[in-house]
Amino acid sequence: MEYESTKLFKDRREAGIRLAERLVKYKPLENIMIIALPRGGVPVAYEVAKSLKAPLDVFITRKLRFPGNPELAAGAVAENGEIFLNKEMADYCSDGYLEEEISYQKEEIKHRQILYRGEKRLPPLIRKSVILIDDGVATGATMIATIHALRTSRVSRLIVAVPVAPLNIVEELAKVSDELVVMYTPTPFFAVGEHYDDFRQVSDEEVKKYLEEVKIEDQSRKEARL
Repeated sequence: MEYESTKLFKDRREAGIRLAERLVKYKPLENIMIIALPRGGVPVAYEVAKSLKAPLDVFITRKLRFPGNPELAAGAVAENGEIFLNKEMADYCSDGYLEEEISYQKEEIKHRQILYRGEKRLPPLIRKSVILIDDGVATGATMIATIHALRTSRVSRLIVAVPVAPLNIVEELAKVSDELVVMYTPTPFFAVGEHYDDFRQVSDEEVKKYLEEVKIEDQSRKEARL
């Protein structure tokens, strides 16, 4: 008997291919940039960047882990220093705990900046049309923190695109993004990973590989226009 999956997606790359079909209308935009939340958002964004023939980079935002349950987010901190707190969760954390967690995650951000970009900084995003992508949204803390952080970079247009998210968070994301593309809003919603057959952790090496492949393709397109 053949096994029939009830999941929405086989893996992140399939989710990216299907999401790209919904985003193809943005291909004519000038100064378009695909920004992924690492690590899970990168394989999804890679497929979108390939389809739209657009550059890809990451914006590093780290979840502030709720004490005793690291899967829950008390908030998030972004690589430009912006901090977003999930008030309902943060109220249960002591000031000392939050200070330590913010400090720890800022160090993690520095480590990943070097790991993914080396000595290079995030390219200027001023007046860019940014499509911000993750593999899904659960609490929304990381995504909302990233949106607020990107706003300080003076992007001209901010499109948020994810394969799956709970309906209540979709309503929150719609308030803070210019445009929002969400493929599925299952109810009830417990975790992003339950909607994927393969939701194994994405490695740092895979992230670097995806970023490098898009850079090579982008450089080839530029040389072909010369």
